[in-house]
Formats: sequence, C-alpha cells, structure tokens
Amino acid sequence: MSEYRLEMRGVCKSFPGVKALDNAQLKLRPGTVHALMGENGAGKSTLMKCMFGIYKMDEGEILYEGEKVRISDPFQALHMGIAMVHQELQPIPERSVAENVFVGRYPTKRVLGFRIVDHAKMYQETERVLKEVRMNFNPRQRLGELSVSQMQSVEIAKAVSADCKVLILDEPTSSLTAAEVEALFRIIEDLKKKDVSIVYISHKMDEILRISDEVTIMRDGKYIGTWDAKDLTTDKIITQMVGRELTNLYPPRENTPGEVVFEVRDFISINPRSFRDVSFTLRKGEILGVGGLVGAQRTELMEGIFGVRSHSRGSILYRGKELHIKRPRDAIQRSIAMLTEDRRGTGILGVLSVADNISIASLDRYLEAGIMLNDRKIEALVQDNVQKMAIKTPSSKTQIQSLSGGNQQKVLIGRWLANNPDILILDEPTRGIDVGAKYEIYCIIAELAKQGKSIIMISSEMGELIGMSDRIMVMCDGRVTGFLDGKDATQEDIMALATQFETA
Repeated sequence: MSEYRLEMRGVCKSFPGVKALDNAQLKLRPGTVHALMGENGAGKSTLMKCMFGIYKMDEGEILYEGEKVRISDPFQALHMGIAMVHQELQPIPERSVAENVFVGRYPTKRVLGFRIVDHAKMYQETERVLKEVRMNFNPRQRLGELSVSQMQSVEIAKAVSADCKVLILDEPTSSLTAAEVEALFRIIEDLKKKDVSIVYISHKMDEILRISDEVTIMRDGKYIGTWDAKDLTTDKIITQMVGRELTNLYPPRENTPGEVVFEVRDFISINPRSFRDVSFTLRKGEILGVGGLVGAQRTELMEGIFGVRSHSRGSILYRGKELHIKRPRDAIQRSIAMLTEDRRGTGILGVLSVADNISIASLDRYLEAGIMLNDRKIEALVQDNVQKMAIKTPSSKTQIQSLSGGNQQKVLIGRWLANNPDILILDEPTRGIDVGAKYEIYCIIAELAKQGKSIIMISSEMGELIGMSDRIMVMCDGRVTGFLDGKDATQEDIMALATQFETA
C-alpha cells in the first residue's frame, strides 16, 4: 500500500508558444491539506486540469492508490473519486441549486419503460449534502438568485456530493465572506477526518499557513519543492515563488494630487436596498481607495456612476460640469473607464485574441472612411500596451483565456488606457493574482496617478488600501461612513468604519 493517495510524476504540457508544465510533480497523502502555490502562470491550474482530465499530458504519469492510471476526461476523474472546484465558476443560473449540484449525474428512475430524472431523490440528496457542509440553502431555489459567494459554496457542495477521495480547491475563497471562509475551513476539517486528500490553491498566505499540512511551490511550470507547512513563513513562501525577495509590497508614492476634477453629490440608487446619499470628490492624480465589507454596495455604487445601474437622484460633475450618464457608452465618451470585478464574466472575451481584447473599446478611433479598420495602427496600439505593461503572451493573436490571471488583468487595463481616460475606476484590480503580478499592477496604477490620472480603487484587502491610497473612503450598508488619510490609516480604523451600521 502506497503512502500516497495520488502521485503526479514528470508532467509536461505545452500549448502553442508556451511550455506550461516542465517536469512538474505532486504527491498527496490521505487526510491532509496540500497547498499548491506559485505566481500566476506558474502552472498550478494546468497541473490540476491534467489531474482532472481536462488536459491531456504530453509526458508524465499519474499513480492513484499506488497504481498507474490514465485519466482521459472529468467524468472518469469523478468516477475515480477526484473532484475539482474551479477558480472561475461556471454556474447554470436558470436552474435550481439541486440541478447544479447533480448536473451531468442526475439520479434517475424508470417510469413506463422510460428512464427519467428522479427529482424527489435529487432534492432529498441535495438537502442532505447541504446539511453535511453546513450550508442553509433551499435545494429548489434558482441558482441565479444567489450571490457569487453563495454560488461558490454550491460548487463546493457539488464536489463533496461526489464522495470524493481527492478534492481540488482552486482559489476557493476568492469570493467568500469571512464567515463563509470559516465555514469552508470547517468543511475541510471534516473532510480530513474522512481521509480525503485536499489540494488547496490560494494566494492568501494566512490561509495557507493556517490550514495546510504540506506546501508544494511551482515556478514557470517547474517543480521547486515541497515543505511541511509548519516550517514555512510568508517571506519564505514568497522568496520561493518569485525566485527573489520582495522587500516592498507596494511601490513608492510619487504622485501629487491636485485640484478636484470629479465629484459625486447625493447619489441614490433606484434600488432602496443599495447605495444612498453618497457624496465624494476625486482630485487629479489621486488614488482614492474604497473599502468596506461584502454587501457595502461599493461595486453597485461604481456601476451606478459608470451607467451600468440606474440611480434615482444625485449628480456627477467633471471639472465643474454636470454629466448625464445613463449607460456605459456615455461614461466612456466622457473620459471615464471601469475595470470590473468579475474578470471572466464581464471582463475578458475569452475566445478572442489579446489584440481584440485590448482594442475593442477604442475601435472607433481606428476607422478609416467610417467603414474600415486600420489593422496596422491597431497592431501598433496592441504592441505598445504589451511592451508598456510587460504582458507575457506568445503573440497578440493568442487567445486571452490561455494567459494567466495577472496577464489577463493587464490586458483589461490596457483596453481602457487605449481610450486615454482621465478617471479610471478599478474594482478589485488584484483579485486572484499572485504577489509578483500584484506588484506589477500596483506599479501601473502608481505610474498612472503620477501622470495625472485620477483613480478610484475598490479593494477588500485592507493592506492594499493602506499601501496604495492617498485617501480611503469607507462604506457600510450602502452609505459612506468616513474618509481616512492613506498615510495614517490603520486596519482597525477601516474596520471600525466598515462596521458602522445604522441603528434602528
């Protein structure tokens, strides 16, 4: 009997122009949490997709319960007891929670010689699984009615329902609240007691050091090493991940905020449960951080300003002149850009190229005679962005979905910079990005502010708000509860304002 539940040896995988995995390896023990770490593009998700049968390895072998196996597709992996919760959710919003949990493997019964879905059994089993993972959802509820974090919880329930022996969690807490994270950790502890092997991919160091038994680190598709988690520190992990020491997590502030260029007055959502009575100013060359807990309505406010959501009252002024923004096109024409929180859902156009994704918001600028695009000028724009932001891509024709999260984010920033906006709204700009790529994004933001661009940056990471912001606006339950000076703010200050709920 092997001491390992699963082993991956000498795994190689190449895509056109990219060697994603180069002799990678991983060994999982029963009943342990094994953290898999590395910068974006290090090959973590690719290795897991090889394990789960989504990708076929070019070279290498997999041993499961001591025997060599070949996993050809995810159905085979699930049948063997390997389940995976993906970083980018793919829910079916119009179907029920139960139908999402059992998609592709519905329980059936025979009626009049025909085999049909046994809905009663499906709802009963879903209810049992949800109780097992301590999630209080109605199995019959439409999935689209849930929040992103609740959808992610349903994905975890789906994996648990498969009675898996190996569970892969790829950035499972990226959309979870603090309470939901604690609930996930309780589920993980329960699964460990049932001898399940858990692969945990995350960039959150505190989580890794808290719940992991072993840590494997990858860099540039290669295996760097495996350590006992108790022997590691955050600094040691970062050094192994990036191959160098990162002494400063944030670039120096060299911007000098000037006069007020943008103002929001008494802004109220058409939805009475959303943002209300919001007022703030933004200076030229200033980074205004926006903090608050999940549900504070930060994203909803910025979407209201950008024209994605409707508002019932309030005004937006740019250089003293009132703007009438009813849709995103109006905002774009008035030199406002917005990088959305959901990179996959509302950001990248996955099947299109890097060039298409960078240029799509500014194609009007490259029309000749009003009917033809100037491909030469578009390619020059793309190459300029690739070079300025150090986007790692085999070519401008590469599909953006094949790039790492950090490089996708740089492409999206490049898309908006192609319009040369004066106001740039960044909603969670470093979500799901490793520490090295984060620093590169921070440098881009700092340089834009230095050039006189005015930036609004929503972030759930208090350290990021303090490290990057000139001022911090904190919201709670749809209201602005206070402003803090970025140089003097503390996490305690932000949290105090973020929990300043109105009393009845």
